[in-house]
Amino acid sequence: MTHHTKFNPNYISICNPASSLSLIFTSLFLSWKRVRGSRRGDFCKEMGENGVVASKLCYPAAAMEVVAAELGHTAGSKLYDDDGRLKRTGTMWTASAHIITAVIGSGVLSLGWAIAQLGWVAGPAVMLLFSFVTYYTSALLADCYRSGDESTGKRNYTYMDAVNANLSGIKVQVCGFLQYANIVGVAIGYTIAASISMLAIKRANCFHVEGHGDPCNISSTPYMIIFGVAEIFFSQIPDFDQISWLSILAAVMSFTYSTIGLGLGVVQVVANGGVKGSLTGISIGMVTPMDKVWRSLQAFGDIAFAYSYSLILIEIQDTIRAPPPSESRVMRRATVVSVAVTTLFYMLCGCTGYAAFGDAAPGNLLTGFGFYEPFWLLDVANAAIVVHLVGAYQVYCQPLFAFVEKWAQQRWPKSWYITKDIDVPLSLSGGGGGGGRCYKLNLFRLTWRSAFVVATTVVSMLLPFFNDVVGFLGAVGFWPLTVYFPVEMYIVQKRIPRWSTRWVCLQLLSLACLAITVASAAGSIAGILSDLKVYKPFATTY
Repeated sequence: MTHHTKFNPNYISICNPASSLSLIFTSLFLSWKRVRGSRRGDFCKEMGENGVVASKLCYPAAAMEVVAAELGHTAGSKLYDDDGRLKRTGTMWTASAHIITAVIGSGVLSLGWAIAQLGWVAGPAVMLLFSFVTYYTSALLADCYRSGDESTGKRNYTYMDAVNANLSGIKVQVCGFLQYANIVGVAIGYTIAASISMLAIKRANCFHVEGHGDPCNISSTPYMIIFGVAEIFFSQIPDFDQISWLSILAAVMSFTYSTIGLGLGVVQVVANGGVKGSLTGISIGMVTPMDKVWRSLQAFGDIAFAYSYSLILIEIQDTIRAPPPSESRVMRRATVVSVAVTTLFYMLCGCTGYAAFGDAAPGNLLTGFGFYEPFWLLDVANAAIVVHLVGAYQVYCQPLFAFVEKWAQQRWPKSWYITKDIDVPLSLSGGGGGGGRCYKLNLFRLTWRSAFVVATTVVSMLLPFFNDVVGFLGAVGFWPLTVYFPVEMYIVQKRIPRWSTRWVCLQLLSLACLAITVASAAGSIAGILSDLKVYKPFATTY
């Protein structure tokens, strides 16, 4: 009887057909960028029955070593976790990098404006309040990563998996809609912020050449298109575990532009001969009493947006290596590090921006042109913002990409267009029978992710209001995703009795944050309506 190796119908290789017969090349998926070919025959396995050899499979020795090194295990150890998935390699530091990439985003640049609306007392106090709430609810959510025992319980791979495991009914559907709607909103917000930073580079050079009196009006539309094209390319990275390098680069960039903004603020304070601002924020007279109320509420939304990352916390936690220690313990440490670092930066950047400009603090510290010189330093800072937002866009959108692709595969499991991967050679060194570098191209992934980026880019062109959009996104996403669902899941997970002291405290926290969310959303909507009165789609310049 002849035995034939089972072929996976969802995988087509045009680089090395024999590779599709081997499980080792599945694990090579995470390290394709480092495998440049190797000699064959080092690891061989004979296939057959009853002593009759029907075929012989040989695996590249160098490739085996690369996989072992990449995953942090010896050649003899298992390459898979206990649930059959590839071993995770993340640590507290990589998780912190992911969080910092997601948290220290465009929101940091609006904090000077936010504190200007609230003043020296309420501004920093609100920032500390949001940092505490974010840390506490993130710790609650981290405990829901596994159902049951924190080390051996069933893993929940996404935020929605955790909701499904702990809640039921309409709550699951509402959570799914809010999470993915918020991701779409964040993608739009990041596209707006990136385009404004690219535009700011052009304007800074214009001001340097033409003088500060020249308006240097430029449309942001071409820059949104440029950012969209870049995101179409990076969106083809298949999954979260392969973008650690992008997150680390983006985190470095976030520190770069935050430090530059901080330094320029300090220089401006020195040049002013003192600190500007007041205890109660922007004065009545510069704005009407009603505008003061709306602006203060919008400031709450801006600060909430600056701390928002809970909707991708479970996905980040799913990159942490298997216990011991448990993923929840590692994630709590990563949350402490990242929230502490971001709060320090937020305090420094926000307070320095307000101290430098007082009531006139711009909505975006590095693009509102409170600073004109040195123009080259502004260019560096804004370029760093763009690089950071390229990475942050992917960190946020990967869960949505994965959700839609998983749903499509379950809905149409036999569709060639959706399920088949095609190996595309990335170099010519592999030859016809070698082990050259290949990229797994999936046609559905290519079209769906590209269409998503195009759609968010078009919407960004229609609503290029940085501060108002940021405030609205922060308000809408803060209470349900950062507070309500983590609190409800934690109560179920830990079986906290109804009306117990702990249950009442958690519910009071949730209700207080709901009130903040409603008020902040109202303030941001008022701002957007005001902007729309003078805005002309695709025509307004800055």
